[in-house]
Formats: sequence, structure tokens, C-alpha cells
Amino acid sequence: MDSLFASPVTMGLLALNIVASMIAFSNQAFMSQNVLWVGPMRDKGEWYRGLSSGFLHVNQFHLFLNMYGLWMFGPICEGILGGLGFAIVYFASLIGGSVWAYVQNRNEPDYRAAGASGALSGMILAFCLFEPFAILLAFFVIPMWGIVFGVLYVVFSYVFSLRADRIIGHEAHLGGAVAGVIATLLVRPETLGEFIAQAADRFG
Repeated sequence: MDSLFASPVTMGLLALNIVASMIAFSNQAFMSQNVLWVGPMRDKGEWYRGLSSGFLHVNQFHLFLNMYGLWMFGPICEGILGGLGFAIVYFASLIGGSVWAYVQNRNEPDYRAAGASGALSGMILAFCLFEPFAILLAFFVIPMWGIVFGVLYVVFSYVFSLRADRIIGHEAHLGGAVAGVIATLLVRPETLGEFIAQAADRFG
């Protein structure tokens, strides 16, 4: 908890996600006006949805999962990147996820999506760059190195994003992950050298 209070950007993002989502749970008009919805974006130019949708969630469990991830990884990434750097990576990942989701579904006007998953994907991939050999639990039970987790995350997000019967926006996960890695390397270029050095130390 102390690390959270030392991470004001993470705290602010947690609060914003929770407040916006709670409003949306009881106000369907607010939800409809702010989710990523291809039709209004394409036909009416409502591009703000690519940002606003990243702070809304479809139900309490969806909100809990994403906020748990933000609570776990946010303070670590903010501590390494600094507040401004972390905010840049977070919002680049959020928008990257929305752009990927929109482009992949641009011919499906009824496609809708919401959630911080794109932003969270970028943040997790940033963590995997910082700590490639930290142990993460895939599906909360399978232990693996961060770098293995990161690679599998991208691969599975891509594969599942191609499924016609998907109910989870894996395309936003993929876009957020790619944008998160790029933004992290731009904000903190020494990350790549440190990553290579850790790999060389581990396997050299």
C-alpha cells in the first residue's frame, strides 16, 4: 500500500477508472456515449471514444481484474519510468489498443468494446522488459519468466484476435502490448541495453 501512495499517477488512474466505471454501471446512456463503438467513430467522427472507453468496464469483475493488474504493476513501472514517463506509456498503450481494435473491426459498425486492458497490456509488457526473469503466474497458477509470459501474451493475443467467435477484445490487448513496448523504449531508451545485459548474464 505504501508503494501506491508513492505512485500518484497510478493512484489517479485507479480512481478515474473506478469512478467512471461506477457511473457507467448505473447509467447506460453514459456507457453507450463513451465506449469504443465503430459505427459512431467511423460515421460521426466520435474519435474520443478511443480514449474514454479505456476507463469504462462492462461489469464489476471486469473492473476488478484490470484494477488488480494496475495495482500490481503500476507502482513498479511508475517507480522506474517516473510519473510522466509512466503516464506516457499508459496512455500510448490505451490508445494503441483502441486504434488496433478499431482498424481490425472497422467494417463492423456494431462492434463495441470497453476496458483498460489495452493500457494494462502495455504496462505488463513494460514490466517484462524491466524484469524479464521475474516469475509471473499465467492464469494465476502457471509460473513462468516475465519474458516468456510477454512473448506468449503477444502470440496468444494475436491468435485469439483472429477468431470470429471471440468475446474478449484480444485485438486491444495486442495493440496495447505493441504500443507499450515501443513507448517504453522511447521514454527510457536504456531499457533495451539493460534487458540485453540481464539476458546475457542469465545465459552467458
